[in-house]
Amino acid sequence: MLKIIGIDPGLAATGVGIVKGQGSKIAEYAYSSISTPSKSALPTRLNQIFTELENLLKKEQPDLMVVEDIFSLAKYPKSGITLGKVTGVILLAGCKCNTPVVEIPVREAKQVLTGSGNAGKKQFEMTVRNLLNLQTPIKPYHASDALGLALIGLFRAKF
Repeated sequence: MLKIIGIDPGLAATGVGIVKGQGSKIAEYAYSSISTPSKSALPTRLNQIFTELENLLKKEQPDLMVVEDIFSLAKYPKSGITLGKVTGVILLAGCKCNTPVVEIPVREAKQVLTGSGNAGKKQFEMTVRNLLNLQTPIKPYHASDALGLALIGLFRAKF
């Protein structure tokens, strides 16, 4: 049985999803998010994400970490730079915990799970919920995105 952790990077909220299973059979799952206060300085927020994720990786010891690859919209280049910084501390936490890491572009994740690379957050969340046989919505969306990434990691695993 494999344990895969999915991470949806974000400065305000980094989504975390963990699935345990084999192939398309899911035995257990959990999700949450790492939230940082907007009034804190950027280095403090990055340190909080790093520390909480490092502690989680040490506790859970996943076989693989799947991280949403960063993207940047031309209209908001500063957001892309900030997201890159968040992703950097996430990748560092994986490295320090000897956790293998793969990055998946958001369009690829949407294509794999929903059949459309242009799927919206609600459609993606509903697909993840259906795969987990869960009746109630997964909130926040960062957590459902992270669970989706973890599911893709599980489905693709060749350990």
